[in-house]
Amino acid sequence: MLKPVYVYTKWYFKRTRVLPSPVFMKAKLMLRKLIFLLWVLSLPVASQAEIKPEGVPESVVLSAEPNPHWVWVSDIVFHHMADGKAYLVDGDSGRFLGMLSTGMGFVALELPSDYSQIYSPETYFSRGTRGERTDVITFYDPRNLKPTGEVVIPSKRFSAMPTHNYFALTDDDRFLIVYNFTPAQSVSIIDVKERRLVGETTTAGCALVLPSGIRSFLMMCGDGSLMTVTLNDAGEVTNKQRNDPFFDPQTDPVTEKAVRWGDTWIFVSFKGDVYPVDVSGDQPKPGKSWSLFSAAERGESWRPGGIQHLAVHEASGKLYSLVHQGGNGTHKDPGQDVWVYDLKTQQQIQKIKLDRLATSIQVSKDDAPLMFSIFIGDPTLDVYDAFSGKHLRSVHEIGFTPTLLQTP
Repeated sequence: MLKPVYVYTKWYFKRTRVLPSPVFMKAKLMLRKLIFLLWVLSLPVASQAEIKPEGVPESVVLSAEPNPHWVWVSDIVFHHMADGKAYLVDGDSGRFLGMLSTGMGFVALELPSDYSQIYSPETYFSRGTRGERTDVITFYDPRNLKPTGEVVIPSKRFSAMPTHNYFALTDDDRFLIVYNFTPAQSVSIIDVKERRLVGETTTAGCALVLPSGIRSFLMMCGDGSLMTVTLNDAGEVTNKQRNDPFFDPQTDPVTEKAVRWGDTWIFVSFKGDVYPVDVSGDQPKPGKSWSLFSAAERGESWRPGGIQHLAVHEASGKLYSLVHQGGNGTHKDPGQDVWVYDLKTQQQIQKIKLDRLATSIQVSKDDAPLMFSIFIGDPTLDVYDAFSGKHLRSVHEIGFTPTLLQTP
């Protein structure tokens, strides 16, 4: 019945010689709407019932015991930095598990050893991208990823190209130390057990936070030295001591992307020299330096580089280094090779060719570890067997500008 009406109406508007006055055009539009409404009402009821919504939201509760092959991917979201993200992915299945919204200039999360809470240093402005600034440590429940509280901290936390050492927990997971830069340098100390700000202390000339014990941490200083900061049981600073330089920042500076192997911090220079620092005592003790590269490899311009270019597998004592070929000033360039070293013998033992360029790598902490890699310019998470180097899977579309990788 409706089809002849439609055909006729179409023919009428096509062939009529009525001038297209405003009244005529309005009548034409109203008639078309009426015809469409009559057509919808004429549909069988069964056909309407078959239309179902897609993508019904699903809420799940994660395991209280994290899978060692889970990986958190941080995204500073350079496209719109007021809305940082952290994505949780299962490395075994490639399944996306959850997400946190983490505010302006997001760097990374802090994961305590028991994974009972997730701590996130975050910045917000009262008008979104402007207005009064508020910095907080947000506490998240790791099972449902919902916020459980926050501690307001001085509005000066350092936020730049992400690296893991802008904040850290003391070795007993009691105090969270956050590095500040205004450009005056200091740290804020937060008692995460009592959820309160303990205070702030100046650290002129020294930056970053490298835990070195239950009540101490190190900071890197501009002259190539380290400063040891000691706390009491209340989290108050009792001592700050500068030590002798352990590298020359004028000839070949180390990157700020140091990784920890037991009681040893591993620093690597722009040219690939390794500087181990033992922190088992009251003061740091630098060890003998060694090189990631042979003379021939140096001649071929091999260098470490990336946003997160080092990873350690604790149990096997292996150091993973993302490398590329380049000259001076390429210490942040991506690489497509990961070279593996035995930290005890200081020898290269393996070369892994990645499926695509990467700026960050991470290795899980279990006995059958996975290696993860990602490139800030291509949000695809690649998963490898960390021992064999075999590529296992790729997980696409992980955020916009992924930077750091963390495993619980």
